[in-house]
Amino acid sequence: MSINRQNRQPPDLPLRKVNGHTLYSHVVSVEGGRHIHISGQLSRDSSGNVVGAGDMAAQIEQVGKNVLACLVDAGAELTDLVRTTTYTTDIDEFFKHVDVRMKYFGPGMPTSTTVEVRRLSHPDFLVEVEAYAVIA
Repeated sequence: MSINRQNRQPPDLPLRKVNGHTLYSHVVSVEGGRHIHISGQLSRDSSGNVVGAGDMAAQIEQVGKNVLACLVDAGAELTDLVRTTTYTTDIDEFFKHVDVRMKYFGPGMPTSTTVEVRRLSHPDFLVEVEAYAVIA
């Protein structure tokens, strides 16, 4: 099965950059392929323990590892991500750690929505990411 993927930045829309990183694509167009939906990933290790309580960078790192584990299990890679939705309890603190985020979500340059929320499913969680990927 072939896949045709295009990451696009329409010229009439501004690029969102933080610390020199373009954070997302405005448009990802995909034709063909197998679609992979990943439920919201939290900062839990394989035993279910919270990782990085009170540490946004550590939580973004663990969430990235968890998304990557889901992708690998489905036969995909970070470059196959086409969409992410991020929920964070502190958007200002979240954007202080763009370098950690880009390690996982930069390679595919997916479309992205980031929303600040009052609370996630446990008071120690600071960030949650759901993702969508397409592979051949």
